[in-house]
Amino acid sequence: MHTVKRYLDERMGMIVYSAMLASAILLGSPWWLWRMASSARYRAGLSGRLGAVPQALREAVAGRRVIWLHAVSVGEVLAAERLIVALRTVFEAHVIVVSTTTASGQAIAKKKFGDTTTFFLPLDFALAVRSYLQVLQPELLVLMESELWPRLLVECNRRGTQVVIANARVSDRSFPRYMRLRKLWKPLLAKVDLLLAQGEESAGRLRLIGAPAERVRVVGNLKYDSEVEVGSAVVSRLRELVRGRKVVVAGSTLAGEEKMLLDAWAKVVAQEPDAILVLAPRHPQRFREVEAILGVSQFQKIAVNSHKFYESTEVEGGAVFLLDTIGDLAAVYGLAAVAFVGGSLVAKGGHNPLEPARFGVPVVIGKSYENFREIVEGMRAADALRLVDRDQVVPALVDLLVHGAAMGERGQRFFEGQTGATERTVQALLALMAEREG
Repeated sequence: MHTVKRYLDERMGMIVYSAMLASAILLGSPWWLWRMASSARYRAGLSGRLGAVPQALREAVAGRRVIWLHAVSVGEVLAAERLIVALRTVFEAHVIVVSTTTASGQAIAKKKFGDTTTFFLPLDFALAVRSYLQVLQPELLVLMESELWPRLLVECNRRGTQVVIANARVSDRSFPRYMRLRKLWKPLLAKVDLLLAQGEESAGRLRLIGAPAERVRVVGNLKYDSEVEVGSAVVSRLRELVRGRKVVVAGSTLAGEEKMLLDAWAKVVAQEPDAILVLAPRHPQRFREVEAILGVSQFQKIAVNSHKFYESTEVEGGAVFLLDTIGDLAAVYGLAAVAFVGGSLVAKGGHNPLEPARFGVPVVIGKSYENFREIVEGMRAADALRLVDRDQVVPALVDLLVHGAAMGERGQRFFEGQTGATERTVQALLALMAEREG
């Protein structure tokens, strides 16, 4: 009787969820139709999202055992890169297929893992999800970080596909929302076989939300193990152009921050006239917007995707480079004397300060860092970054341009102490698969 009730509750819950999802799409359809008409980025992979499995993917998995990994966007794809390489080595009998949600994530995934086994995640409706599961028949689904799609979880559970959340985290911002809907999330989390958390805090939050305690483990953050391609054409050319100068890299900036940083930059250059700024907006769709902001500034500006960047260019002190490419920021941090990590001077929760710290670069970050609170507070305790508000950006950058080496070394040691998550994740997946086969 209890089993029947649970089945009926789940069925009713999925009906309500699907109706709400359909309503949201319907209400937003005028905006989506306008965006698809005006931008190819929003049309990309539309048929696949609706459930039409690409023919190349069908052929790639035909007769093969499959492990499916889903990574939302660029950051998650890069974090998963070493894991995917390791899975291909360990699970030689399987084909590893990779889905993404965003077009930018899809572009990076195709570049790194190939066209035939990379695709867009289908919309979380029964027909679309079942279409992919019918073709892929995955033995294992690995979802990166916090990708909990109810219909996908339910359909995998019904088919006997094991599900793992890798690099799992629950941010300060999302935790209250999860707790308010705990009664809904608890039965869904029970369908996840393993939750591999980035840290103790996220592990504790997952248990509070309703994940079975025995299925939650702390393995560390996969992003600490990601390899950085330091020899790309962009990085090599930028290294030539800035040689001998002190470079400030402002990475993953969001709307509002570029104007603040350019205002601060004028004061930095007044004290360090030979310094160079590299400005890297977080979202590709804002590249042209930021280029327009730079256009009215007093500094020489060079967009990396311009002919000017690759021609013989005399770079002036105080010049600003716009990094309008995808996937180069991690390596560009290695050129910096100081790094500012964006999304933190505005109330957006910040981005990962360990990306520049891995190179021994001193880090400046604003006071909105809740998305990476465990990392930031750990680095603060190690005196491995500088926390600032808007008025403190200038003195922090000027001071660290001159005296930042020791802080950079402490940050690098902190980074090195966090590695090893890939090996621990692979071992957990091996054990889970062995348990299934046993």
